[in-house]
Amino acid sequence: MTVLEIIKNTSSGIAILIDPDKFNSENDLLIYLDKVSIAQPDFVFIGGSTVSKSDFQNCVRLTKEKINSPIVIFPGASHQLSEHADAILFLSLISGRNSDYLIGHHIAAVSELENMSLQIIPTSYMLIDGGKKSSVEYVSNTNPIPKDAFSIARKTALAGKYLGHKILYADAGSGAKENISKEMIKLLSATNSPLIIGGGIRSIEQIRDAHQAGANLVVIGNKIEEDIDFLLDIKNYSLNLGL
Repeated sequence: MTVLEIIKNTSSGIAILIDPDKFNSENDLLIYLDKVSIAQPDFVFIGGSTVSKSDFQNCVRLTKEKINSPIVIFPGASHQLSEHADAILFLSLISGRNSDYLIGHHIAAVSELENMSLQIIPTSYMLIDGGKKSSVEYVSNTNPIPKDAFSIARKTALAGKYLGHKILYADAGSGAKENISKEMIKLLSATNSPLIIGGGIRSIEQIRDAHQAGANLVVIGNKIEEDIDFLLDIKNYSLNLGL
């Protein structure tokens, strides 16, 4: 089963996002990966706004060696590619109007990407205001969709679907003060695209709310960096779903 098919067929998935820039040494990364492996997430996403090519590729390679979950590239730039990953979310930042993030980085990646065996998943990427300027917002020089602009969000999501994108990824951004509301998630889920939700999620209750509102997959990053024991909460949540 492909990564896209797995996401389509789950209603309670969890992905752990790893930003290679957050680790001071390879040893720190290895220790972190050992702990992530215990949680047995459905996916591991790897990416960041400013990570170098060598650090990125090394992180993907080590993660593949340590963790059995599918490894998915969540790229912040065209150089964030690795043959060790299983798939790449080929993100188009449709909430913004910066051509580099709509198509420019994609063209730059093609020469390398076409020689890899990665599963390539065309993905609509939408930033939703999370109450704090995110790294993606700063680097891409774009504005997020206001958190209560439901009509704009819906039309933007449908435009991405009509363009042929296979997944919708709505993100409040790294370190967001507020996660995306249940109302917004329900609205986006109603477009009938497989839905990934990330940004500002810091509790099991918020994960459960996102799943119940229609998210196929919830992405957790900063919370784990702040509280490594949250990995155990994630594991228990996933286990309880199977009861």
